[in-house]
Amino acid sequence: MSTGDGTTPARTSGAPASGPAQGEGARTATLGPRRTPGLVPVTETMRTAERRPAGPGNEPANGPAERAVPEPARTTAVGAFLRLLGSELGLTFRRPRNLVMLAVLAVVPVIVGVALRLFGSGDGEMGGIVQNVVGNSLMLTFVSFSFLVLLLMPVAVSVVAGDSIAGEAGSGTLRYLLAAPAGRTRLLAVKYLNAALYSYAVTAVVALSALATGLILFPAGDVTLLSGTTISLGEGLLRIAVAVGYVGAAMAALAAVALTLSVFTEVAIGAIAGTMVLVIVCQVLRAIPELSAITPYLLPTRFMDFDAVLRSPIDTAALRDGLLTFGAYIVLSGSIAWARFSGKDITS
Repeated sequence: MSTGDGTTPARTSGAPASGPAQGEGARTATLGPRRTPGLVPVTETMRTAERRPAGPGNEPANGPAERAVPEPARTTAVGAFLRLLGSELGLTFRRPRNLVMLAVLAVVPVIVGVALRLFGSGDGEMGGIVQNVVGNSLMLTFVSFSFLVLLLMPVAVSVVAGDSIAGEAGSGTLRYLLAAPAGRTRLLAVKYLNAALYSYAVTAVVALSALATGLILFPAGDVTLLSGTTISLGEGLLRIAVAVGYVGAAMAALAAVALTLSVFTEVAIGAIAGTMVLVIVCQVLRAIPELSAITPYLLPTRFMDFDAVLRSPIDTAALRDGLLTFGAYIVLSGSIAWARFSGKDITS
């Protein structure tokens, strides 16, 4: 209680504590009054002293030895990045929509293989492809890539990549993601790696489905390449692995384009549709002879170069040019996405 003149006597460090203060013992050893302007002096205990930030003027009475024990070291940036990526991958591969797209892509090679098996003896424009598949069971993988790499596979990839940022903004969860100590650059990198890994999952699903169907429906053995050279089954499997890596890189480059469009909109369907429109427009431009000068620089032009593995020896120049094109699209699209996203005002 205050005295009659409105002041409260200050307790010195040498004065013994009275009343309840004596029960505190050593835990509440008094360190002297801490005066706050406008307020009455408050006796400071060891507990309150430990909560004060360390500094030149905030040394405890007993010196640095009485400072609070520092908190455990924070998790490294790499660990936080991997946890965020793992969470994103879990959401992507548990989403029913994405699983349905993988299932559809797995069914298409089966349908193609069954159709070629049933109607393979007929004549027509597909005779060359039918002959290759019937004679070489592994050829169904390359035929399936030829059917899917220009339409269905880009659709599946653009759905995941186009929804990565725009979907979060549209649902109102993007600002909550950025409120966490993740950072915009880290979040953008996680979103792209997630889309790139899904791109390789799409490619692997098509290849495995076609490979299993081909080995079941058609004879297994030596493989005859387009150049007429015969290779062993093991070498044929190795060339399929090279084709999977190449096609996966192509889809990862398309994912970078879709992610860039996703940064510029809050409507996921807009980014997805925009990506598919770009793919279709590039196909139209490739069909115009007068525009042949720009054809090598269009992304879909390099999608079909996986057939370089069917040459003897492998056409490494075609694969190299394709990978360089994919890398250029990834770097250019990633730079545009980062420049936009790092300075974007997030309101949703």
